[in-house]
Amino acid sequence: MKKNFIVACDGEAASGKSTGAKLISKKYNLLLINTGLFYRYSSKLIIQNKPKKIIPFLKKKFKNIKYKNIANQKLFSEEISMNVGYLAKKKKVREIINHNIKNIIKNNKRICLEGRDIASKILNKRPKYDVAFYFKCNLKIASKRRWLELKKIPKLSDVKKSLKKRTLLDKNRINSPLKKVKDAFLIRTDQLNKSQVLNKMSYIIDKKLKSKN
Repeated sequence: MKKNFIVACDGEAASGKSTGAKLISKKYNLLLINTGLFYRYSSKLIIQNKPKKIIPFLKKKFKNIKYKNIANQKLFSEEISMNVGYLAKKKKVREIINHNIKNIIKNNKRICLEGRDIASKILNKRPKYDVAFYFKCNLKIASKRRWLELKKIPKLSDVKKSLKKRTLLDKNRINSPLKKVKDAFLIRTDQLNKSQVLNKMSYIIDKKLKSKN
């Protein structure tokens, strides 16, 4: 495998992009960064601290933060999920988080990033992704998946409503909306099991690597 390799994984809420990104990161020895955790962590901080001014507050909190510290937090409560979509709409919040993400990319040339604007914004140029994937899953299956992640604590109908609202917010926001870039490969996790997802992604990556040799 070539020394530098960058993969972008975008997709809707609970579309299985985290699972897909984990599978290929492990197989191809890539650093995995879930960019959505930055927004979830921001949402958690705001819910807990209720700052009067969000931007200065987040700038201070993110000044020396390490990704592994964010990744170790419990960030998948329904309260955070209900708030994170609105926070992600804010341009200045995205600028703070993207600055942190780009610093990680600078220091890691073999990396897989998952989120909602990876191929379209973060890795659209300098550096540009080697391969981009776009994950999609029908709402019924995605809702049950998230409901099980939340240990069946909220009502399934509430989870479904929350996911639908989040995806609409992501697709319709002005700043870095969720969209599939032209050369992204579609991964339908409602039609493929984990093994099939890994096989499809691996086939695409291997083909890309072969063409570069």
